[in-house]
Amino acid sequence: MTNTPSPYHPLLRFMAKVVSYIFHPLFVPTYIFLLLMLLVPYEFAGITPWQLKLRLFSVFWLTAFFPAFAVFLLWRLKFSESIFLRTQKERIIPYIITMFFYWWMHYLSRNFADQPAVLKFFYTGIFMATAAGLILNNYYKISLHGMGMGGASMAIVLFAFYYHQPMGLVIAGALLLTGIVATSRFLISDHTQKEVYMGLLVGGLCQAVAYFFVM
Repeated sequence: MTNTPSPYHPLLRFMAKVVSYIFHPLFVPTYIFLLLMLLVPYEFAGITPWQLKLRLFSVFWLTAFFPAFAVFLLWRLKFSESIFLRTQKERIIPYIITMFFYWWMHYLSRNFADQPAVLKFFYTGIFMATAAGLILNNYYKISLHGMGMGGASMAIVLFAFYYHQPMGLVIAGALLLTGIVATSRFLISDHTQKEVYMGLLVGGLCQAVAYFFVM
């Protein structure tokens, strides 16, 4: 079977790939933690700068490196045909592994008094989104990028409500990036519009529900 040539310019597709890699959903928790370090540094007053860097590294280690390494192992052990998880079946085990690490971050966040309280609902929200994604994966291949960026955008809006701070520029930037990432997925992936929009909806809704119950 021959592949249908892409109607988009190669440079445009290359840029879309770069955007998709930079804003991969596994990196979202690290970006959110870094954003809070910049926006509300006083929330980390109880720890030293070195400890704060270690905390940031631990977030990346648990929410990005370990899940990504698990996907790599599944690919090398022939449990999946591609490291990009192109089919619904290939996504089942990575969903479960990522759920575990997100649950662990949720569990740890309940006992930390030296970091922003909003991380409690954020980690709960991404755990809920991953669980919802696993369930919906039985019916169609919901966009992981959509869930990640939708959740991040909603979380930033809720940060503004919680801290009563004017974060208009940050929110606008988050929404702009969400639109760019969603467009990139349309350009280079086999997702339908429904799958991308449902990803955005699920990610944002889970953050809103987590905020309501946790905060």
